[in-house]
Amino acid sequence: MTLFFFILSLVSVGFTINVMRPLYQHPKWIVPSFLFGWLVGELAIHIVIAQLFMVSWFVFFGVVDGFFGATGIVAFFASWMMLAYHYFSGYKAKVLMDRIVIPHRKKEDLSAWSRHIELDMTRLLLPFSSWKSDQVEVIKNIVYQEVDNFRLKLDIRRNRSLPQNAPVLFQIHGGAWTHGYGSKNEQGVPLTVEMAKRGWVCVSIDYRLCPDASFPDHIIDCKKALVWVKEHIREYGGNPDYIVVTGGSAGGHLSSLLALSANVPELQPDFEDKDTSVQGCIPYYGIYDLLDQNKLQLSLALEIILRKKIIKQTKQENENLYRLMSPMTHINKDAPPFLIIHGDKDSLTSLGEAQYFASRLDEISTNMVEFAEITGAQHAFDIFSSVRSDYVLFGVAERMCQWHRDFEE
Repeated sequence: MTLFFFILSLVSVGFTINVMRPLYQHPKWIVPSFLFGWLVGELAIHIVIAQLFMVSWFVFFGVVDGFFGATGIVAFFASWMMLAYHYFSGYKAKVLMDRIVIPHRKKEDLSAWSRHIELDMTRLLLPFSSWKSDQVEVIKNIVYQEVDNFRLKLDIRRNRSLPQNAPVLFQIHGGAWTHGYGSKNEQGVPLTVEMAKRGWVCVSIDYRLCPDASFPDHIIDCKKALVWVKEHIREYGGNPDYIVVTGGSAGGHLSSLLALSANVPELQPDFEDKDTSVQGCIPYYGIYDLLDQNKLQLSLALEIILRKKIIKQTKQENENLYRLMSPMTHINKDAPPFLIIHGDKDSLTSLGEAQYFASRLDEISTNMVEFAEITGAQHAFDIFSSVRSDYVLFGVAERMCQWHRDFEE
């Protein structure tokens, strides 16, 4: 049993090292590295508490002795210290979001922001408690389009006070553009709940997924959903003239593409006359250049999945489609305000590419472009509550409200 205890301690150390130094390049290992890095990193305190009880059990029953037992104890302790450091490095997100929020905050908004600078311990202990609120009503599975035997649906979250002419948040889920990796049911939920509490009307959409669909089906569906929102959201208390689009990963790609390609005919066939502009965009850990022209993608997996499942052609076979589907291609001076979120431990999408995209957009756009590099954040860090994700959540929410106040003025 002592040897088994020692092996468990090495496994714990391995998981911790993976949190600190995730794998970026090996196609077969980056997904497991991401999954364990994400869960262990953002649930570090829960992991440490569970391991502490486990180690106590081993010690209580006297199965920890000798060299391997002592080494195992030391290994567990070192792992816990590193995980605690990683978890509480999430407080750096507060400093970062303060720099984004505070310079634009008016004196009368001080109390609104200060309500969120101290985190709720209940949310941290029960990470999925951020998915629900008694203040928020959810209207599920409204059909916005039927195409190719698909009934595409959307959900609406709004305050139970039934807001009128409220700003709208338009959420596009991620998941590698593919069946089985993500849906509107679990992505962007903390943000849409938070914004609904603040009086926004929030829309989370479905779109066709691969392998049944291929680019550009995904963005066409997103634009059709946006047109539906513009035509119907007043019925639910929203203002069709003020819409901010957001999404993570593949949703970060699609939200950026939607925001930058407003009214581009090739991406809205048969509804070219419809207005598909938005008033702001907040992409999380997105993909911005499918051609990878600057060789900033660290992962080989993206090129493989695009070739095999998404575009189903190589870059050489259909360079024009890769370019058309890249947000980088559509950067223009009239781009809406952007707040781009990316973690420095993200092993699935490229931090360097996000930085380059933000810098190019800032050079060309006449509107505000802000970039938030989140220390210690792995891909999908915002799915549930942690110190890191909640500080980013409240900062993003406050910045969106500032955008809307500026728009009204």
